[in-house]
Amino acid sequence: MSNRSFFLPMVLAVFLGSPAMAQTVSVSDGILRGAIEDGVASFKGIPFAAPPVGPLRWRAPQPAKAWSGERDATQFAADCAQPGGFPGGAAARPKSEDCLYLNVWRPADAKSGAKLPVMVWIYGGAFLFGSGADPTYSGTQFAKQGVILVTLNYRLGRFGFFAFPALSEENPAEPKGNYAYMDQIAALKWVRGNIAAFGGDPGNVTIFGESAGGVSVHSFLTSPEARGLFHKAIIESGGGRDGTLTGRPLNRDNLDRNYPVSAETMGINFARRHRITGTDNAALTKLRSLSTEQVVDGGQQTDGEGGPPTYPGPIVDGRVVVETAEQAYRAGRQARVPLLIGSNSAEVGGGFLRADTKAMLFDGFGKGKDAAIAAYDPDGTRLLADLVTMVTTDRIWAEPARFTARAFTAKGVPAFTYRFSYVAEAMRDRLKQGAPHASEMNYVFDTVKDRYQGQLTPTDAAVARMMNTYWANFARTGNPNGPNLSRWPRYEPTSDAILDFRPDGTAIGGPDPHRARLDATERAEGAVVPR
Repeated sequence: MSNRSFFLPMVLAVFLGSPAMAQTVSVSDGILRGAIEDGVASFKGIPFAAPPVGPLRWRAPQPAKAWSGERDATQFAADCAQPGGFPGGAAARPKSEDCLYLNVWRPADAKSGAKLPVMVWIYGGAFLFGSGADPTYSGTQFAKQGVILVTLNYRLGRFGFFAFPALSEENPAEPKGNYAYMDQIAALKWVRGNIAAFGGDPGNVTIFGESAGGVSVHSFLTSPEARGLFHKAIIESGGGRDGTLTGRPLNRDNLDRNYPVSAETMGINFARRHRITGTDNAALTKLRSLSTEQVVDGGQQTDGEGGPPTYPGPIVDGRVVVETAEQAYRAGRQARVPLLIGSNSAEVGGGFLRADTKAMLFDGFGKGKDAAIAAYDPDGTRLLADLVTMVTTDRIWAEPARFTARAFTAKGVPAFTYRFSYVAEAMRDRLKQGAPHASEMNYVFDTVKDRYQGQLTPTDAAVARMMNTYWANFARTGNPNGPNLSRWPRYEPTSDAILDFRPDGTAIGGPDPHRARLDATERAEGAVVPR
């Protein structure tokens, strides 16, 4: 990126009448003109890298081009290319390979040098879907709490994770394969170089994400390429143990039960699907000439010849991802930053784990079967569907989160864990098992009023305000506690202390009531590998 304007006055504010107002900020590549509404200034569609199109498809992010004059930063840019019908509402927004843009919200009166805490959000969506423009992730309420919020886009699906022999050979100085992660790192570098212009503190950056976004945070806690770019981390329903979302081998070396197919093999199969033979530069040129729609391919990840579905996902490339998070945590090689981590009470009811009978379900615990029965179904009256939800939630999310917290605590790093069990009052007839995957996000961002509108109750609103405040406090100091909040105990393995956002809308800190379930999960032999 150009540094020609870095030494210009860091913040220029221009107010253009009432009620509509605008504000300008000078960043490294030029001047941005954002908008002010309800005491919050927002700057949208800010390029943090060059468009990854044409010969830059499947290349590490390249510097963005500087502009002259004021750039309109009042509208979101296009979402990254992805299948239509994303459940978060992205279907109505334009999609493009030209999508490497970020968005910033700040208090309208923030000045350069204010050193406000900064939060950078990484969206989830299985690395196949998602957008930094999703209204769920509005930074308005964080800005009202004196926190600068940044959302970003990153390449998805085959655009985000792709390997091919000719790609491995070209541009040898660049990392390969994990283009989604490289985009996120490029955005974090942009934040480090420019957030002071918005009044943010580049020395107090918290990264946080949910699901695949949480997996991204795990990866950055253990990636040498991300060291020093953030100072705190929050992981919402991001697991922590090895599985499909962690790290596929780049080539045929080191294949394992999680990944019987290497990333390069998947790339070769994809090329064959489009009648592209060979693995040389000519084949790569043809791959880059495929249309956006052909690469997205409806989200399909098969070879087109009857082979089993394969998931693109992160790759152990040796530069960005050198090992899985679980491997790093076991060895104590993670970044030493405060951690807040947790999951929801009823993450997934099926798909990840299937069992036709209770006996089949509990057989998956191996020698821990009796302990599992005692923890999950002591009187034998629970429905199988409810048990599958409970076991899946613990296997994929809750126990791995505890494992991660223990790894940080073992190194003397503060960790705080939570379980989110609250269900909006309007949804309780439909969500009787508990809080499903991703349902906490509207509360974290305090955007429930937009989701539930006329159905919003005072308790719904109070839970959202509470969670938003805990998260903002953590971003400020590395400790979520503050005035008028229930005490959130620091995690300690001896007590398994947790903050439980309970179904009635209260938050209570103390020993984890699900400890026996997580212990049984941890001891299980032959347990289903997290998917």
